[in-house]
Amino acid sequence: MTRFARRRARNGGLVLLFLLPLGGLVYLQSLALQDGRALTGWLLLAAFLVLALYNLRKKLPFLPLGAAASWLQLHLYLGLSAAVLFLLHTRAGLPEGRYELLLWLLSLGLFVTGALGLLLSRLAPPALTWHGERIVYERIPALRRRLADEVEALAAGSVEGTASGTIAGYHADVLKGYFAGPRHRRHHLVRSKRPLRHLTREIRTLERYLTAEGRATLSEIEERVVAKDNLDFQETWQGLLKLWLFLHIPLTYGALILIPLHVVLAYAFGADGP
Repeated sequence: MTRFARRRARNGGLVLLFLLPLGGLVYLQSLALQDGRALTGWLLLAAFLVLALYNLRKKLPFLPLGAAASWLQLHLYLGLSAAVLFLLHTRAGLPEGRYELLLWLLSLGLFVTGALGLLLSRLAPPALTWHGERIVYERIPALRRRLADEVEALAAGSVEGTASGTIAGYHADVLKGYFAGPRHRRHHLVRSKRPLRHLTREIRTLERYLTAEGRATLSEIEERVVAKDNLDFQETWQGLLKLWLFLHIPLTYGALILIPLHVVLAYAFGADGP
């Protein structure tokens, strides 16, 4: 068994050692006609607070708060525990009040986006290294514009250099639109190079109509087509990671804002706890 597998088995075992007795305790309370939501509610609140600290830890990497990998493992397994606590606390059903329903939906959104984030954390790193050079996300639009300008200049220059409008015509019909923005997101999501292969085949069919100088120009254009395809791939996958954070983090803070009022209302109206 690898070190990673041993660590996963150990952490999973610790989660079970926590959740199984807790589930048994809640069940015994129900048999005794006691409401166990106070216990699960306070534990769920504590879990949410610790989970929210992970984002703070990432923003303060210079502080001696422990290794980032350890915090990530804590976040993953505590998030799993919080999901089970949520089911126990809500009894796997919908609440009645509008305020409680809003908090329920926020919490559900947190768990769904958390699961999505876990999936992306497993899929995105190998995908980004599989397809060309990894590019800083914020630089991608500028690099794409530069490639578009270079291809346009090459196409325009080919008319004078080769006395042929073949390359310029193909640029006007196909390449200008291709370089205008990100393309083929659906194919990039499934790591398919089919659109790129189609483009390169089309480009190479033009070689028969060109001189040696024209073929050299076409080769330079093909290099930029491949580079632009990598930019689109990188933007698609890195954009998914950024979109996930854009959803997950606001949901976290939204839940933390609503929870204190939920606690007050629970006690104010005679419940045993949050």
